[in-house]
Amino acid sequence: MSVHVIADSRDKLSTLRLLLPPRLDASFALLGETIDIPLLPDSLVVAVDIRVVDQIAALKRMMLKLGGARNRIFLIDGRSHLLSAQAYALGATRVLHNPVSARQLAGQLVDQVVLSASSGSAVRDATLSASIGASAIASMFSAVGGGTPVEKAAVEDAANRIAETVIDHGLTNWLTTVRRHHEGTFQHCLLVTGVAVDFGQTLGVSAVDIRRLSVAAMFHDIGKASIPLAVLDKPGKLDTDERALIETHPQSGYDVLKQTSGVAPEVLRAVRQHHEFLDGSGYPDGLSGQSIPDLVRLLTISDIFAALIEDRRYKPCMPRDQAYDILLQMRGKLEAPLVSAFRQVAFGQ
Repeated sequence: MSVHVIADSRDKLSTLRLLLPPRLDASFALLGETIDIPLLPDSLVVAVDIRVVDQIAALKRMMLKLGGARNRIFLIDGRSHLLSAQAYALGATRVLHNPVSARQLAGQLVDQVVLSASSGSAVRDATLSASIGASAIASMFSAVGGGTPVEKAAVEDAANRIAETVIDHGLTNWLTTVRRHHEGTFQHCLLVTGVAVDFGQTLGVSAVDIRRLSVAAMFHDIGKASIPLAVLDKPGKLDTDERALIETHPQSGYDVLKQTSGVAPEVLRAVRQHHEFLDGSGYPDGLSGQSIPDLVRLLTISDIFAALIEDRRYKPCMPRDQAYDILLQMRGKLEAPLVSAFRQVAFGQ
């Protein structure tokens, strides 16, 4: 298994030499150096400060030669949505945040190469769809943070690709791929989209409504773009102020999207209402009963389930049967017949 490392300093190259397992066929180069590799590597590791304009230009030139590597892992400093978006735009298939451990880096390299080499079209399709989806989400978050228009078409295209992947190859393959390659809010949005598509299919929802549901799932947490990552990814319990800040995201997301031309009314409602419960205990509007549309009810169940089965650094993913038990315990908040139907999604039937 071959890996090529690009870094913008000799100190970084030295550090990465120590982090990589000795069994790998590794080559190393400083940013801007002439690339002399006979074959395209299985993986590319990039440790470049992409906040520096000149370095971005040099990296783009190197990516013209190495961008065809199946796995392109970018190591970035800081945890801003903008940097993640920029890394995906430059060709990353996976973004890791410094400092990374030897185990974390080696695990990503081995997992991704084994998946690519040993699996067929199912994993390749899921990996490509997840990469396109993550790029669209990153760009969406970056646009909100920078006050620029959201690229609706890119999000819709990614949602359609994800829907096709889940329909063709199943939810379990999608969940496994996303949890291996993505993290944090991006992982959550991708998981929710896949779960929602599978749920819609299980219920026999029309193709038009599945497209709306998948787009709503991609957009549903766009309001979190203005919330600091320290709060979004906090491993412990949120305090009162942090919880209040998190609960602003449905309204914030709705406010952003209603200024974006062409977003369907059903999608706008889903973004605003996906934390509403039938008993009126949700937010931001305290809706109840029949005032909550069917599409929103499907998205809410998918959102809760995806949050429970996420794979975070500070918590292992919950088994799907346990996550389903929690949905059953939310009697009165979620529509019982829908939760019953969701059993097929939860257990992969």
